[in-house]
Amino acid sequence: MSLPTEAHFSIILLNLIMTVQLFVPCFIDQLYPQVAFNTIKVLEKAGCIVKYNDQQTCCGQPAFNAGFWGEAKDVCTKFVQDFDGVDFIVSPSASCTGFVRNNYGQLFQNNAFQSQARKVSNQIFELSEFLTKIMKVTNLGAEFNAKITYHDSCAGLRECKIKEAPRSLLNEVRGIELVEMNDTDICCGFGGSFAVKYDNISVAMADQKIENAIATEAEYIVSTDMSCLMHLDGRINFNGQAIKVLHLADVLASGY
Repeated sequence: MSLPTEAHFSIILLNLIMTVQLFVPCFIDQLYPQVAFNTIKVLEKAGCIVKYNDQQTCCGQPAFNAGFWGEAKDVCTKFVQDFDGVDFIVSPSASCTGFVRNNYGQLFQNNAFQSQARKVSNQIFELSEFLTKIMKVTNLGAEFNAKITYHDSCAGLRECKIKEAPRSLLNEVRGIELVEMNDTDICCGFGGSFAVKYDNISVAMADQKIENAIATEAEYIVSTDMSCLMHLDGRINFNGQAIKVLHLADVLASGY
């Protein structure tokens, strides 16, 4: 019996590497593309082969939340078709992840796509939960010399049940100081169309969140959801405040 060659070990290693499909949310695609690129860097650093279906569009959440279920189903059907047969879908958005995971079953109930939709909803993961639960990694060799505070998005905390995963990743970043703000689990006020329909309430909620963050003397507010951060950043810029916002992927991709 011959001993395994270097080529044999290479084949074994290749088979152990996780292949994932990246889903890029609309906000990130249109306004914050660096978050998508940094998500790829982080996943590759964790040992993944990242693939991207350039035919993908939206997860369907905006239309669904606005009450246009028929239009949403058309968009969601395309999502199911785009990611059918994929083992893992990873997204730098707890909002999109939570929507697919918690609503596709209801949307496609008694529908020809029910089985496929259920499978897709079980295979989508937000970045931090995929890294910690599936890849079993927390230290990605990142370095970020700053004091930060973390914002729990409603989608991350309530829809995806994510709380410790991003914190465990951030605590392994060299040079970082993570300080918890008061009421970190309170909504930032964005809520999609809520910010448009109830702008005065939305603004007041954002300002309270920012005040709590500034009270920690943090330089950055970090979160899993760029939609929340966009909302907060708008108020920060309007008020001329010094604190900045940063997606989790941007922090985890820093320093390498």
